[in-house]
Amino acid sequence: MARAVRFDEYGGLDVLRVADVPVPEPAQGQVLVQVKAAAVNPGEAKIREGLLHDRWPATFPSGEGSDLAGIVAATGPGVTGVEPGAEVIGFTDRRASHAEYVLVEAGDLTPKPPGVPWEVAGSLAVAGCTACAAVRAVSPRPGDTVAVSGAAGGVGSIAVQLARRAGAEVIGIADPVHHQWLAAHGAEPVAYGDGLADRLRPAGIGAFVDTHGGGYVELALGLGVAPDRVNTIVDFAAVGKYGVKAEGSSAKSAAMLAELAALVAAGELEVPIAATYALDDVRAAFERLERGHVRGKIVLLP
Repeated sequence: MARAVRFDEYGGLDVLRVADVPVPEPAQGQVLVQVKAAAVNPGEAKIREGLLHDRWPATFPSGEGSDLAGIVAATGPGVTGVEPGAEVIGFTDRRASHAEYVLVEAGDLTPKPPGVPWEVAGSLAVAGCTACAAVRAVSPRPGDTVAVSGAAGGVGSIAVQLARRAGAEVIGIADPVHHQWLAAHGAEPVAYGDGLADRLRPAGIGAFVDTHGGGYVELALGLGVAPDRVNTIVDFAAVGKYGVKAEGSSAKSAAMLAELAALVAAGELEVPIAATYALDDVRAAFERLERGHVRGKIVLLP
């Protein structure tokens, strides 16, 4: 038996529990991974609350979690190039990584570079691939000024660095407590709140990455940013209404993970870790996430 997070109905933190479940057996093309780290994500909280039922309905009892890093425990038939004992980074679309063991499609794994800490490796899939897709969607280039909302969050903190790597000037919209971190990573920090449009207008923003929602798409368009250079990972209603882009977590791939992991290993990308929690403390991990103002990622260490 192994332990895994479960919930039996939509609701708040109180519906989360850690259950004893059978260790799954890998089928054709699958790999069983002993999880060493798995980040928690805002979308997982919304799914648990039932807020995304129309888009991503849950079936009960439901597991949760997409990100993962761990050690290969076993491989199923037809799997080549992955051996038990290998350290890997990956993701699952079965809401299952908040657990001691998880089944992963072999093609959704990439080797973990030796220098990448477990908690960072287990935070890369959702936030890293979402940030990468969102930045690529707005095509930053030298001479551009790109604004990022939620710039110190899990996705935003990575998006800021990737946009800078593309040669753009970056404005990071965030709480003042995060401004020193943003400045140290090459961004010009700007506080959100009243008067934000007036603070941003002189910069001549050419592209906008929205990781927060709550009106930032309208703000970007009001500043004159072309719809095809606005990308939101949150405000799906604005996509149909204004024709902006919504590239994000659906872009996850092992190849993209490998690129991000190589940048981390080379010291060219930082994934801030706000806090780590034991699997049994999953409620506390989500409570911290839902309080907001988190720099980077919160991670479970099963």
